[in-house]
Amino acid sequence: MSSANPQPFLPFTRPAIDDETIAGVAEVLRSGWITSGPQVKAFEAALSQLFGGRPVRAFNSGTCTMEIALRIAGIGANAGGSATDEVITSPLTWVATSNVILETGARPVFADIDPVTRNIDLAKAEAAITPRTKAIIPVDLAGLPVDRDRLHALAKKHNLRVIEDAAQAMGSTWRGHLIGSKAASNDFASFSFHPNKNITSIEGGCLVLNDEREARLAEQYRLQGVIRTGFDGMDVEVLGGKFNLTDIAARVGLGQLKHLDAFNTARRELARRYFELFDTPAARARNLGLPVADFENSNWHMFQVVLPEGPRCLSRAQVMGKMHAAGIATGVHYPPIHLFSLYRDLGWKPGDFPNAERVGRAILTLPLFPAMTPADVERVVKTLTEILQKN
Repeated sequence: MSSANPQPFLPFTRPAIDDETIAGVAEVLRSGWITSGPQVKAFEAALSQLFGGRPVRAFNSGTCTMEIALRIAGIGANAGGSATDEVITSPLTWVATSNVILETGARPVFADIDPVTRNIDLAKAEAAITPRTKAIIPVDLAGLPVDRDRLHALAKKHNLRVIEDAAQAMGSTWRGHLIGSKAASNDFASFSFHPNKNITSIEGGCLVLNDEREARLAEQYRLQGVIRTGFDGMDVEVLGGKFNLTDIAARVGLGQLKHLDAFNTARRELARRYFELFDTPAARARNLGLPVADFENSNWHMFQVVLPEGPRCLSRAQVMGKMHAAGIATGVHYPPIHLFSLYRDLGWKPGDFPNAERVGRAILTLPLFPAMTPADVERVVKTLTEILQKN
């Protein structure tokens, strides 16, 4: 807070941790068992119940979950597949989505986005399929689900594995069924519990699996491939990593999980308020691209607008700077992956995916988290509208 801006600084997101959870973490610390143990098992059991009894394993990120799913599916050179295995995904997502494909020794293949939903265009994804394509990783950007009916039909038609990057879709649904449940997600589903997600375990993630065989294999990949038998029996069958979740993090996740519905309800109401305030002559005149107003399926993980572009328009960086000066944080989710240096070196270039590039240049994430008030939303919209109007 400053004399120039008397209102408190508004972050674009902030986790809500209740006192019961904080006390629960203290209990875990006092217990002496702070790494993977009973709290992790309890968290996994609660998640499994949420997803209709499907096997769930918890990990230290929502990144390794996708890598492990690829390895379980036998995709990539390091998992016993061919180095020419291909996996289709969106260029408009956090770079982890494609990095994990490279980690396995496979090749990411991008398909442009639908400019309305900002999710992968499944028609373009189908056009990108070759004999080397082994899987597709769809991304539910901002919690808006990819069309699961079309996705599963495409995967079945071409015999592809599906690893859903549902990192942002905790609590989202498809036709009334929870993303991650068998009715909505008939293969792997990966979720993130990073602090900016709808629920958090500080850092962490989980992978929803198809059967207990896959769950046991996931456990091996999670902890250096080790299998234990009896008091001293140990063997290693696969090349695993160090991806286990701590009991401290799991206890935070358990505390958050009971608030998932309430958190998402609050997010929906805030998103509704955004739409109401942007539906005015002054706001409409600013020519902002609004998200799809889906209040049936989306969990409203983020509220994103696409700024107008042109020679007389402010750049996104300038808008963000002015919003920050007014005491409001904003974010960028995301620059197109294929334009990062690593991926340009692999052969991608500007112009390859025009929809993703247009959205990626101008997308702006506005504050949205359960502790916000309608007055906060009004402040954001008023400030952004005035900045665009004056410039």
